[in-house]
Amino acid sequence: MKKYFRHILVAAACLLSTTMLAQTTQWRDIYTAKKKDTIYGIAKKYGLTVDELVDANPAMKGDDYKLKKGETVFIPFQKTPADIEAEKQRNAQPKRVDVRERAIRVGVMLPLHNVDGDGRRMVEYYRGLLLACDSLKKADISTDVRAWNVPIDADIRQTLLQQGASECDIIFGPLYTRQVKPLADFCRAYDIRMVIPFSISGNDVEQYQQIFQVYQSSDHQNQDAMNAFLERFPNHHTVFIDCNDSTSRKGGFTMGLRKQLESKGRSFNITNLRSADDAFQKAFSRTKPNVVVINTGRSPELNQTLAKLDQLRQRDASIAISLFGYIDWLMYTKVYADYFHKYDTYIPTNFFFNAQSRSTQTLEQNYKQWFHQDMQYALPRFAITGYDHAQFFLRGLHQYGTAFKGAKQQRVSQPMQTPLYFKQVGNGGMQNAYFMLVHYKPNKTIEAINY
Repeated sequence: MKKYFRHILVAAACLLSTTMLAQTTQWRDIYTAKKKDTIYGIAKKYGLTVDELVDANPAMKGDDYKLKKGETVFIPFQKTPADIEAEKQRNAQPKRVDVRERAIRVGVMLPLHNVDGDGRRMVEYYRGLLLACDSLKKADISTDVRAWNVPIDADIRQTLLQQGASECDIIFGPLYTRQVKPLADFCRAYDIRMVIPFSISGNDVEQYQQIFQVYQSSDHQNQDAMNAFLERFPNHHTVFIDCNDSTSRKGGFTMGLRKQLESKGRSFNITNLRSADDAFQKAFSRTKPNVVVINTGRSPELNQTLAKLDQLRQRDASIAISLFGYIDWLMYTKVYADYFHKYDTYIPTNFFFNAQSRSTQTLEQNYKQWFHQDMQYALPRFAITGYDHAQFFLRGLHQYGTAFKGAKQQRVSQPMQTPLYFKQVGNGGMQNAYFMLVHYKPNKTIEAINY
C-alpha cells in the first residue's frame, strides 16, 4: 500500500498556526428544523425536489427516519443538467473503497490556536495525534490528516461546509458542548466516526450511533470507584476523615460509599482532622486492616492527614492502614510518592502517566524534537492523550473497518497513558468504560489494576 501522510499545518514544527481548508460550494445553506417542519416543506421552501434534499442528507433515507426539531438540514444547490449527468457517472463507478484498503481520512475539529489555554492544550493534543500517525507508517497504516480550527465562538456548521469534511472516516472533536449536535448530525449523515475526546455535557451519545465519547461524568467515575472499593476491601474497616474543606466536591463519593457500606453491613467510623489524638485513634480498628478515605482531593488537607497518620503510627505501629484517594492525587506524586507507598495507597483513575516508562520518555523526546518545546506540565499529558487516541482508533479502523466498536475484545494498541474500551449506550453510541486503580505498594512498586 502506498504510504500517505498529510499534515494540514503550515509546517509540523510551527508553534500553533493551522491552515483552514478552502470553502466549497457543496451546500448553499444550512437549515435548523423547526417543530412542524417536514422534508417536503423544507424542499419546497428552497425550490428543491424531495430527492435532491434527501440526497444531501443521507440520514433521511433510513426507514425509521423522522425529522426532529433542532436537527441540522443541509440545503444543496439545485441540480443543473450537467450535475445530473455527473451524478450518473459517479453512481456508475465502483463503491467507496473499504477503509482497510486505503489511507484513513482523519479530521480534527478542535480549537487549534494560541489565544487561550483551550487552544494551546488542543494544539498539543493534535501534535500527539500527528506523532501517532507518523509511527503508524511503520505498521503500513496510511493516514490523510485534515485539521480545522474550531474555537469556542465558531459555528461549526460553517466548518462542515469546508472541502473534505464529508470525506472523513473519523473526526476528533469538538471540544465544546454546543458544537456536538450539529457535528453529530453531520457524522450520521455521512457515516463518519466521531470521537469526543474531552469533557462535555448532555446525552448526545445516547442518540447517535456514530459517537465515541471518551469523557466519563463524575457520577460514572464515582460509581466505578465505589464498586472497586467494595470489591477490593471486603474485610477492611473503613475510616472516613472529615477534612473541613468547604470547597470539596468529593461528598458525592464519600456519602455514596457510606450508604453502600451501611447497606452491606460493613463497619466504618467517622473522625475529623481536628480531633484530639485519642479520639482520632479510637476510629481505627486493631483487629482488622483499616482503609482511610478523606473527603477532599486538595493537597493541604492530604498533607495534614498524612501527618496525623504518622502520629498514629508512632503511638501504635501495629495498626494496619491503606489509603483510598482521588485522581487529583496523581498531580502530587513528586511530593507524596514515598507516603503513597508507605500507606499502601490506591488511586482510582482512567489514565496513568508513568514518567519512568521508557516509551513515555521516548515520545516526550520525539515531541521536543518535532516541535522544539516540551509538553505542557499537566495530567493527563495532552500530547500523549492524542497519541493514544489516534493509535486506538486508527489501528481499530485499519484492523476491523466499520465493524470497529472499541469493545474490550477488540484490543488493538498498547496505551502509554490513556487506556480505552467502549460499551454501547442503549441503542446509541459508545461510551468509554475504562477504569483502573493505581496501587502504590509498600515495596516501592506500582501496579495498575484494570477493570
